[in-house]
Amino acid sequence: MMHKESLKSGFVAIVGKPNVGKSSILNALIGQKVSIVSPKPQTTRSRIMGILTKGKTQIVFLDTPGIHKTKNQLDKYMGKAINQSVNSVDAILFVADATKPSIEQSVLNNLTFKNVPIILALNKIDLIKEKSRLFEIISDFSKLADFKAIVPISALKRDGLDVLFSELEKCIPFERHTFAEDEITDQPVRVMVSEIVREKILKNLDKEIPHGVAVCVEKMKSRADSGNMIDINIVIYCEKMSHKGIIIGKGGYMLKKIGTNARYDMEKLLNAKVNLKLWVKVKEDWRNSLYSLKDFGYDQRNFD
Repeated sequence: MMHKESLKSGFVAIVGKPNVGKSSILNALIGQKVSIVSPKPQTTRSRIMGILTKGKTQIVFLDTPGIHKTKNQLDKYMGKAINQSVNSVDAILFVADATKPSIEQSVLNNLTFKNVPIILALNKIDLIKEKSRLFEIISDFSKLADFKAIVPISALKRDGLDVLFSELEKCIPFERHTFAEDEITDQPVRVMVSEIVREKILKNLDKEIPHGVAVCVEKMKSRADSGNMIDINIVIYCEKMSHKGIIIGKGGYMLKKIGTNARYDMEKLLNAKVNLKLWVKVKEDWRNSLYSLKDFGYDQRNFD
């Protein structure tokens, strides 16, 4: 048995603008998919916890929504999720896109005020062909804040992840592990299942429609007569009747495609056959309804 003095355990908030690869980095570090990803901003809505236990060190990552301007009550919820995450961590992992080297200085100033070490991960370096350009980017970023370390990485290629872990490990205090070694997330299975469907909607639909969608698991139950079959009923809520038609598609094509893609990932997650049924309903302007947000699992009072 390891003594407390030899164990390290702590929390790290993953912060950055939308679409810089925060969730991809989390999944790459954990080695499994715990947070959905898509090329669209605001893919992550809630704080997602990913747990990495490596040797004597356990790091609990808090993947946060992308930092963006507030347009509705859902955006306010996501902003509160970010603020709560950075208020009680041992380090902040700030992620930036190396191909688009721009950071709002006000965001960095707010993070620096938290008085915890900030490690900058420059993601997507695989897209930079000239290494001299990478050195210039690192130099430019180093002038923006007193980063404890700047680590160039590629979540896609898994380059630089060992170095990133080593730098994060230096910020983690000596404490007993909070979670068991085989735990990788605190998300309930029903939440992970609903997020799989939302990911497929994000990947298959364009413009504003995916951002106005909420996904609710109405039923999730194993069949008594078949130990390896799970029935899952899910309702997809959108804000306009016209959006409902697009989500369903001509002859139900789009909804069937979303369901087929989602079922494949669910069966890998659950290690069982899945009988998935999807419905689409309209709930107008739900992103500005505190009641609807609470009903869909986005309760702002959780952060009060």
